[in-house]
Amino acid sequence: MTDILSLNAIDLSNAIAARKISAVDVMKATLARIDTVNPSVNAITSLRDADVLLKEARAADAAPSRGWLHGIPLAVKDLANAAGLATSMGSPIFAGQVAQSDDISIARLRAAGAIVIGKTNTPEFGLGSHSVNPVFGATCNPYDVRYSAGGSSGGAGVALATGMVCIADGSDMMGSLRNPAGWNNVYGMRPSWGLVPSEPRGDMFLHALATNGPMARSPGDLAALLDTMGGADPRQPHGFNAAATYPDIASGAEGMRIGWLGNWGGAYVMEPGILDVCRDALSQMSALGVTTTEMGAPFDRDRLWQSWIDLRSFAVAGNLAPLFRDPDKHGMLKDTAIWETERGLNMSSVDVQRASEARSDWFRTTTQLFEKVDVLALPTAQMWPFDVTLDWPRVVAGETMDTYHRWMEVVIPASLIGLPAVAVPVGFGGPNDLPIGLQLIGPRGSDARLLQLAQAWHELTDWPAQRPPNF
Repeated sequence: MTDILSLNAIDLSNAIAARKISAVDVMKATLARIDTVNPSVNAITSLRDADVLLKEARAADAAPSRGWLHGIPLAVKDLANAAGLATSMGSPIFAGQVAQSDDISIARLRAAGAIVIGKTNTPEFGLGSHSVNPVFGATCNPYDVRYSAGGSSGGAGVALATGMVCIADGSDMMGSLRNPAGWNNVYGMRPSWGLVPSEPRGDMFLHALATNGPMARSPGDLAALLDTMGGADPRQPHGFNAAATYPDIASGAEGMRIGWLGNWGGAYVMEPGILDVCRDALSQMSALGVTTTEMGAPFDRDRLWQSWIDLRSFAVAGNLAPLFRDPDKHGMLKDTAIWETERGLNMSSVDVQRASEARSDWFRTTTQLFEKVDVLALPTAQMWPFDVTLDWPRVVAGETMDTYHRWMEVVIPASLIGLPAVAVPVGFGGPNDLPIGLQLIGPRGSDARLLQLAQAWHELTDWPAQRPPNF
């Protein structure tokens, strides 16, 4: 990797602003890197014409700075709209459909000066934590291309790990910013729900599960991206503004109390080695002035899971029902999308009410937990990266999975009630010595404090510096 592409976004931004590096230099290096690496990992799709991108880079060099991302290449997750680029969402139904405008968060990144170069790969409609779809195929883990890169922001995670980009946007319903961060040895953040706006269309009241958010190779870049993407949109009811997280990123973690939830009192099946790597990381964090307490299961696992799958299916059906009911499009949906939509359409109002009551009870439980600790910690996944040729893992540590997403159960405690969570890399392990991460989960609105803990951890370890050996 060249020196330019090894820089984090903040450092690259400062170098461009000081005219030590030009936007053209960055774009040339980026395109060369993509040309060399992407054929092996399939992370970036819909790449724009090189001559057009270089023309935009030259224009950036000639213009006053538009913001801290001025001249920095960005590849947008293929669930989000970027004007002039196709938004396939990994589905043959939408393959080649060109967006006419930017989504809110993408418009904010462009306004800060980013140059959109293409898209990053994702599973069909973002369903499932394995970035494979019938339009572009599978994204491979850069630490071993025989294995999955996770998802649904898998293309973004791989593009970061291999140096094809230095920043990335993503989205997270069921760990989609956290699992690929863990499996690609980078950072991903699910912000407090409402901090980064979604699009002002369709229902804006019932489905409080998914959120957009940032990915990067350092917490400082995460913070800067969050500050750019975040902030209320007046067309939406639940958004909020928060103080900028980047200015105080280096405040340290002294005195923070972590509650380690491990495998939820034995309820969550885990492949061998994952808990050991995470415990070792938590032990290392003591050097930061952090204390860790092991905690038992704070809530009934089955009730939490039932609440999650019912509310998730309810939300998915609200989105996919028109395609599901269209005889020309129904057969183009993958099996898991059909199953999820059928569940949601067959759900009664009583089912939804019961699920939301369980969600409310879990929220009330966390308010008590956060009186005892500042952060809850869980692994980013319950297994090491699986075979890239699979659609989803049927068995984890000898236990059969009863749904396509049961192996990701460990991410729902944060997702279900919209808590912020930062996924930090914590090392390598398993039979193939692949990466895993740790979720640092805080109460609503604690985004800045979580980023400070992540930054202190980064300064202590800098795991992302251990780049994929073949890339």
